[in-house]
Amino acid sequence: MKDLAKRSLDIFAALLVMLVLSPVLFVVAVAIKLTSKGPVIFKQQRVGKNGRPFMFYKFRTMRSNVDPFGPSPKSNNDPRLTKVGKFLREYLLDELPQLFNVLKGDVSIVGLRPLYLSRVSEWSRQ
Repeated sequence: MKDLAKRSLDIFAALLVMLVLSPVLFVVAVAIKLTSKGPVIFKQQRVGKNGRPFMFYKFRTMRSNVDPFGPSPKSNNDPRLTKVGKFLREYLLDELPQLFNVLKGDVSIVGLRPLYLSRVSEWSRQ
């Protein structure tokens, strides 16, 4: 019952936020597409509950064809970031596509951040 309530709240909240912020989602997608080459959405395999891998979504903030695991991925001075990407990261707008992950049931609105696939394999070797 507790899991059903949490899942229902996740779905309701994600849909509500997506509906309210749909103009923002649209403007961000257009800004990314108009200012840099490459896809609008950055996809990365992550590991969720019970070690289940899933595709994790974010707005792309880096130039295409750069190593996403290079130095200082959290820095706003990272040379791999696009101008729009710097803005998106500063205001956490790059995280909005994760609402699709919430709807799919990959993650919850409240909970741990999903792990990188490489980090899970590192921890399992220790």
